[in-house]
Amino acid sequence: MRHRNGRILIVGAGIAGPTLAYWLRQYGFTPTLVEHAPKLRTGGYMIDFWGVGYEVADRMGMLPVLAHDGYRIEEVRLVDSGGKRVAGFDAQVMRSATHDRFISLPRSDLSRRLFECIDGTIETIFAETVTSIEEDAAGLTVGFAHAPRRRFDLLVGADGLHSSVRELVFGASTACEHSLGYYTAAFSASAYPHRDDGAYVCYSIPGGQIARYALRGGRSAFFFIFARSDGEEIPHDDAAIQRRVLRERFGGRGWECDEILRALSCADDLYFDAVSQIRLPQWSRGRVALVGDAAHAPSLLAGQGAALAMAGAYVLANALQRAAGDHDIAYAAYQRRFKPFVDAKQHGAERLGWWFAPRSKTGIRLRNLTTRLLDLPLVATGITARALGDRFELPA
Repeated sequence: MRHRNGRILIVGAGIAGPTLAYWLRQYGFTPTLVEHAPKLRTGGYMIDFWGVGYEVADRMGMLPVLAHDGYRIEEVRLVDSGGKRVAGFDAQVMRSATHDRFISLPRSDLSRRLFECIDGTIETIFAETVTSIEEDAAGLTVGFAHAPRRRFDLLVGADGLHSSVRELVFGASTACEHSLGYYTAAFSASAYPHRDDGAYVCYSIPGGQIARYALRGGRSAFFFIFARSDGEEIPHDDAAIQRRVLRERFGGRGWECDEILRALSCADDLYFDAVSQIRLPQWSRGRVALVGDAAHAPSLLAGQGAALAMAGAYVLANALQRAAGDHDIAYAAYQRRFKPFVDAKQHGAERLGWWFAPRSKTGIRLRNLTTRLLDLPLVATGITARALGDRFELPA
């Protein structure tokens, strides 16, 4: 099938970009994928994957490989400074609430599997950056840092929270980035001495949490979240400063903090960023649209950033197919259908920082007390059904 505006440049090879490329190719468009990094990124944090993103993965035939890569978390365990369990819950309640359509896996593994769905079938360019976008009545002229300028009919920015496409077309991120008041970090390491297979083990200090999870092959994944001080700005691209800040915040704070920080010293996959949302009144301008975190990052507190990125990419591709490539019609339909759902997810995430990083010892005790309620079957069923229910139907 041939469409109007068939040549579509997608910027970003994380989650939304490969998903969009896959569905555009299925619908008869000709996507080209450009990624700033020299290769697929590794690292990142463990994600819980369910809901609308899980349904998109099912439609792509990915569930067998995700089941192979994923982990079955049996327990979320909160511990004190001596490692004693003080609260937690059986993770089976999350699988029950989603009819067993729930899996945990590293975000980079999901990205790799998505890219495998398109690898070798579309033009993909790594280590390249879009530097200019000029629109005219017939299409777009796109400038690159290294490659010659090229013509495309449409362009979609799928390049994440710090989107360069959004900066070029919509202006500085400061106008649309909404901080939720935290920073987060993640890394993995080999031969860490403490392992509790099947348990996500968390330890809290006032204003922060550190957690670990045992991976296959003798590796362990670690996750940090901590409150952002007033006026604090930690660069998202300076690993030396990030490591120093983590040592300052968590060093000497009990439990396994010092051991985890020693493991961090040798890690080569550190992920670090602000916990922020992107809030834009419009996800498109002219022939350029945004998808995934570039358009509507819900923050990791929402727990569905990857799933929403996949679902949004699917909705956008479907809208372009239904409109036979007419971007004015398709972009409007994409936003009209998906934005109310995303807005609700963003609103819900604002209320969850207290659970991850209570800001006082009293807050930690209160969080632990309320978490124990999840050991009560009826309470757990009601809470998780509301938290994990996606009231959104993907288009056919």
